Amino acid sequence: MNRFPVMVIASLSLGFIAGRTLSPGLGNLYEWVLYALIFLIGVDLGKGLDFNALRKSGSVGVFLAITTVLGSIAGALLAGLFLGIPPRYASAIGAGCGWYSITGPIIARYSAIYGTLGFLANLLREILTVILYPFSVRLIPPEVGLTMGGATTMDTTLGIITRAGGKEIALIAFVHGFVITMLVPILLPLILGR
Repeated sequence: MNRFPVMVIASLSLGFIAGRTLSPGLGNLYEWVLYALIFLIGVDLGKGLDFNALRKSGSVGVFLAITTVLGSIAGALLAGLFLGIPPRYASAIGAGCGWYSITGPIIARYSAIYGTLGFLANLLREILTVILYPFSVRLIPPEVGLTMGGATTMDTTLGIITRAGGKEIALIAFVHGFVITMLVPILLPLILGR
């Protein structure tokens, strides 16, 4: 059995417990650790990547990003129908694509309730990616599986995606997350402003 998913879940759980009980004042430490992680993945990629693979990965990453955004909005609209969420807010929550720290505050400018829901739904998307991606790559292609991470695939879930999906998926994941990260701040006001 692969120990990696178990280690991810155990680390996340221990971190949660430590945060709840100890309340350490870490400030921006997590941000610097994230930059170091991205740097190390870049070093690892740079060791064996050719430019043809780079071009292909970029194209696949952009295509997946566009389909991820469209699929997220469509899925959120469908869920909104069943849950009684107005289409404007449902589509904005879906367009957040896992970027909870921007989705919640932007939607909250229009509705505190749906801003909170947007924050929680997108936080849950990131947590579920951390837990489920290592299992999903056993059933579906790693490229398809990374779409569950949305914008997070360029930073917080990049390490897990690289470990579970392989080094060749890392660049696709980074491009995917980067494109979505560029789109979300544009899409949310466009959706909510109508």
